[in-house]
Amino acid sequence: QVQLVESGGGLVQAGGSLRLSCAASGSVFSINAMGWYRQAPGKQRELVATITSGGYTNYADSVKGRFTISRDNARNTVYLQMNSLKPEDTAFYYCNAGFRAYSGRSGSSWGQGTQVTVSS
Repeated sequence: QVQLVESGGGLVQAGGSLRLSCAASGSVFSINAMGWYRQAPGKQRELVATITSGGYTNYADSVKGRFTISRDNARNTVYLQMNSLKPEDTAFYYCNAGFRAYSGRSGSSWGQGTQVTVSS
C-alpha cells in the first residue's frame, strides 16, 4: 500500500498562484502514474492532471496553460503548480498514485486532500 500526504493548499486571490505537493511512501515494487483530482461542493470528483513515471502528462482542458504537473521520482513526490487561478478552481484537491506491490498486485491510493480556495 502507498500512503500519500498532500500539502500546499490555501486561500489565494484570483490571478494568484499556489503549488501543491504530494509525497508518497510505502513499501511497493513501483509507483506508476500519479495525478491530481479535485472535487468542488456538490460536484463529482474530476481529473486535473496526471503524469506517468516517464514524465508524460495529461491535463483537463479547464487547466491547460495554467497548471503544470511534475514529479520527482527519487523523492516519490508529485507537484501541481497552479497559476492564474480562478474562483472556479476552488475545490478540495486530491492526490492519486497507482502502484504495483511486490506480490504483483496493482493498486491505487488517494491522499486525504487539501483545500484550495480562490477568492474573486
